[in-house]
Amino acid sequence: MPTGIALRDAREQLFAAAERVLLRDGANALTSRAVTTEAGVAKGLLHRHFADFDDFLTQFVLDGIGRIEAQDAELRESAGSGAVVDNLTRALTDLFGSIALRIVGLVISRDAVRTRLRELAGDGVPVLREATRMIRRYLGAERERGRVRADADLDTLAPTLIGAAHLLFAGREDTPPAPEDVEKVVTTVIADAVI
Repeated sequence: MPTGIALRDAREQLFAAAERVLLRDGANALTSRAVTTEAGVAKGLLHRHFADFDDFLTQFVLDGIGRIEAQDAELRESAGSGAVVDNLTRALTDLFGSIALRIVGLVISRDAVRTRLRELAGDGVPVLREATRMIRRYLGAERERGRVRADADLDTLAPTLIGAAHLLFAGREDTPPAPEDVEKVVTTVIADAVI
């Protein structure tokens, strides 16, 4: 493959290729050769920008976490409008209907990546940890607006919502759960918390 082609943003091009491979073929198919072939670049390009393939995957996961942070801001802006159940249903569907579910599988399957992420970002499974924070912040914003009970245990509700949604979506990448199934889980989990 040609190596003299100037790339506008090699990192982004490689991340986009990794996302396509991950979505299409799963975590086991994600190799440096698969990524560079998908991106249409020489394999050496990846190694010019990253220390090794595990470094690339770690940065790829961190990039995915950045997307959750953007979704976090959008979800908190929705606090006070619409129904709490609808806002949470949409947020969880957007989260797990995206690359996030595949990234969780990637992190779980790659010990070296998980170790590097733990060193950089702390304990827990990245993506799930950030998603839990996102839901916790949203519920807190709704509590401030009087739409969630003051005594609601947000530190339990948030991970319960994330865990239940993750179980609904896991292993169903080709046929995600129906929106009403996600809504039913959200309604059940937060039934006693919403005013």
